[in-house]
Amino acid sequence: MKLPRIILSLSVMTVVALTTAADAPAGYYKSLDGKSGQALKTAVRNITVKHTVVPYNSLWTYFPSTDCDPNNTSRVWDMYSDNNYYFNGTWSVSGMNREHSLPKSWWGGYDVSAGYNAYTDLNHLYPSDAEANTAKLHYPLGEVSSETFNNGVSKVGAPKSGQGGGSSRVFEPDDRYKGDFARTYFYMATTYSDYTWKYTYMMSNSDWKTLNTWSINMLLKWHREDPVSEKERLRNDAVQRSQNNRNPFIDNPELVEYIWGDKQGQIYNGDGGEDPGVPTLISPTQGTVFNFGDVAIGKSLMLTIYIKGEHLTGNVSVQVYSGDKAMFSIPVTQVERTVANSSDGYPLVITYTPTALGSHSSKILVSDGGIVGSVAAVLNGNCLAVPSLSAVTAMPATNITDSGYTANWQASDNVIDYYIVNRIVYDSHNNIISNESYTTDETSYTFDDRGEGEKHTYTVQTSRLGYTSVPSNVITIDATGITGIDADLPLQVIADGNRLLFKCGAPLHDVAVFNAAGQLVRLLPVVTCDDEIELPAGVYIVTTNNGRDRTKVVVF
Repeated sequence: MKLPRIILSLSVMTVVALTTAADAPAGYYKSLDGKSGQALKTAVRNITVKHTVVPYNSLWTYFPSTDCDPNNTSRVWDMYSDNNYYFNGTWSVSGMNREHSLPKSWWGGYDVSAGYNAYTDLNHLYPSDAEANTAKLHYPLGEVSSETFNNGVSKVGAPKSGQGGGSSRVFEPDDRYKGDFARTYFYMATTYSDYTWKYTYMMSNSDWKTLNTWSINMLLKWHREDPVSEKERLRNDAVQRSQNNRNPFIDNPELVEYIWGDKQGQIYNGDGGEDPGVPTLISPTQGTVFNFGDVAIGKSLMLTIYIKGEHLTGNVSVQVYSGDKAMFSIPVTQVERTVANSSDGYPLVITYTPTALGSHSSKILVSDGGIVGSVAAVLNGNCLAVPSLSAVTAMPATNITDSGYTANWQASDNVIDYYIVNRIVYDSHNNIISNESYTTDETSYTFDDRGEGEKHTYTVQTSRLGYTSVPSNVITIDATGITGIDADLPLQVIADGNRLLFKCGAPLHDVAVFNAAGQLVRLLPVVTCDDEIELPAGVYIVTTNNGRDRTKVVVF
């Protein structure tokens, strides 16, 4: 980012003023010295991959620390728009999304068996203007040749020649942020190089570099033209205090050249930190704040932190102390020296089991092993009552093609963590091919793997604090279109090109179509399911005497 700014680090329960970015802990990058090529990239991954995986429902509690404006610490620093958004008392932000800058669909999103991992990695999660996020979708980064969306900061459109990796659209951030996104992608391509990528617009499943040639060239260009700023360095510090790892390509920008750029094959020798033999605790660091987020009473939530050091001369002591220490527990009080000195460190599991409603805070103290003094990290959690979740209404699919469609539903009236889309795929003989679930923050989910002759059904649920709502009504997409509509609304209207397609459970009478000026342009005495009409491009309002609901549609 070319215009550096100084920001304040702000967490839900702790406020720390910063004036300059801190360095990585002593010895943090020592293992990189003397390596080159693939071995160097693997060594970088060994540093970054072992980090505290934060809960998804606690992400908004971290953003005030990582993404606040320097001039107003309640204001969000949004890299997707210049709109003014503000953190409120619970730190969620109306009109913003928790955006995966590297789209979660590229690797399949949240994998229950693997844990959140990349799904909640703060190094690539940013608060984003919801409109820009919707326009961005899962498109790759790129440089736009013709725009379909431009809010002055984010652009979406057709890619320049040689870019896009086969995608019809790319997302281009503002010049101020291109280096930020490039270093984010270098981090993700390193830390999660073991993932199997479902979409390979930019990623490669067959090359240790993890990125395709065109994307390497473009990201190198962005990295060089938009160097690391104070804003990135301060965010890097805040991420470390939250999940105990850093983006090495912010601390050591030259690493990019040794792995993907002009210095490929050369031996890397950076600043390894303290002189050999000095006992050093690398993780956790002083002042780290581990937020468990919201937990329902009667449930527990676990976080794993890594006790890691270099040249430790004895066992390391760990203890929970002060405040609401009875709410937090750890399985051991001593970590063996050789384990703590290993490249992975010791994974210490901290369990938060609240027994009373409200906010709780304690500390974990790490000492001994030859280090000077001790290191204290803060533990925060918030206990809420068991949530009451009502069913949502699934809506007909849109953008239906031979290979895909978009599932839709109405927004929930409840406070939720995310939506769960349950999809069943049947073959031409009505045998189940697959039955899978997908998660999203949005009120739609696009599938692009529809096979010939298949029937798909979907229902939607909400999730909050580990609890889920009952499934919605069922929407069916058969081999020829939409059937089986079971929705509360008396009328569904789908824009398909210059056509309006009507979906309804029973015949509807006196269906009126008005233009944006309020003029009646069509009155249909009776409409049955799958009736359609043609209209010129414009915005229309459709009403029916079967109900007072109005449906707004846009015809292109």
